[in-house]
This record gives sequence, structure tokens and C-alpha cells, in this order.
Amino acid sequence: MVQALVVDDSQMAADSLRQILSLLDIEAQVAYGPRAAMEALKAVTPEVVFLDINMPGVTGFDVLAYLQREPRLQGVPVIIVSSENQPETQQRVRAAGVKAFVLKPASVEAIEAALQAAGISG
Repeated sequence: MVQALVVDDSQMAADSLRQILSLLDIEAQVAYGPRAAMEALKAVTPEVVFLDINMPGVTGFDVLAYLQREPRLQGVPVIIVSSENQPETQQRVRAAGVKAFVLKPASVEAIEAALQAAGISG
């Protein structure tokens, strides 16, 4: 079973995404915010990370930088799940090597397509 980490400061959004992933036979751990994500990533190496960008204080871009800095986590594909759809943001995440971008609220179909783009099969 594929192991995922869902990072979002919105508990409702994170839990909804975890439910979608369970429908796709993906086991997801949830981190409610960027600091919780970085703590979780010290102990686990997920096969994919679903990451919100807009979070107060430490942002999703900071978490992305952390993933890229840690040798153990550098190959983990990242899928952005965000309500921000600005071209500049999409360009920035693509430049950072993000595998897919899903606009909130995420549908099962959008998550499946993002997983496929990231090379992950549930």
C-alpha cells in the first residue's frame, strides 16, 4: 500500500484529502500545518507528499525546501493541493520540481491524475 503525507493547516481539507486517498487504497498520515509536517518527516519517508502552499508563518514553500534539503526525502514526489491558482505560483512550484498541482476542492479524478503524473499507482 502506498504511504502518503498530507500537509494542510485546514483540518477539514486535510481530512477530506485523506478520505479521497483511502478510496484509492493509499494510506495517508496527516500533518496539520507545516511545522507538524517537518516533525513528521523526521520519522517517516512517505512515497508521496500532498502539500498546501498557503499556510500562515512557515509556508508550503518552506516545507518544499526542507524536502529538497534532506537527502532521504529528495526523491519523494510532491503534489501541491491549493486554492491559489495564480500563474506565478504554478510556475514557482513547477520550477521547484513539483510533480502536479491540484486545485481545491480536490476531486477523486484530479487526485488520480496527479498521482499518475507523479508516477504513483494506488
